[in-house]
Amino acid sequence: MNFIFFLFSCVYFFLPAYFANMTPPIAKRLRILNSLAKPIDFDKKFFGKPIFGSHKTWRGAILSFFVGFSTVFLQRFLFKFEYFKKISILDYSKINIFLLATLISLGQIFGDLFFAFIKRRIGLKPGAPFLPFDQTNYVFGCFLFLQPYLRLDLKIWLMILILTFFLHIIFNRLGYHLKIHQAKW
Repeated sequence: MNFIFFLFSCVYFFLPAYFANMTPPIAKRLRILNSLAKPIDFDKKFFGKPIFGSHKTWRGAILSFFVGFSTVFLQRFLFKFEYFKKISILDYSKINIFLLATLISLGQIFGDLFFAFIKRRIGLKPGAPFLPFDQTNYVFGCFLFLQPYLRLDLKIWLMILILTFFLHIIFNRLGYHLKIHQAKW
């Protein structure tokens, strides 16, 4: 497998997490489900600091889950076409699609919330840079949730980690200029 093909296959595999991660700022900008724009931590504190922060909302978590879950099912549908079979790391016809969709979606949310929790513990405000974890937090979450089930080659996860770092910066800068994101990173 050549390098470019491998890179593209990794991106395709991780699309559910990428799309899920992009969902909260877009939903906020479009004012989708504003009634769910309430903090997941209910504005509670942990040793005097916010648990996650007011920007981690039920709207973001629920829509992220829905988008990630739906994207896996789209990949399952596309798997019947030869092109998508070739670029797929997984055989979507043999895998428990509900489990995969649930794990990747929950992993993305968990990674994002876990590192928000860490940022609050060390005194960083929402939007403050926390390189490289702002860019890769959901990769760690997905790895924790998916690896026991999929047992993917670690080269795949390493490629996803590196790709995600750079893709996140590019898309956040684009989102910043489109006024979807408040921070460039």
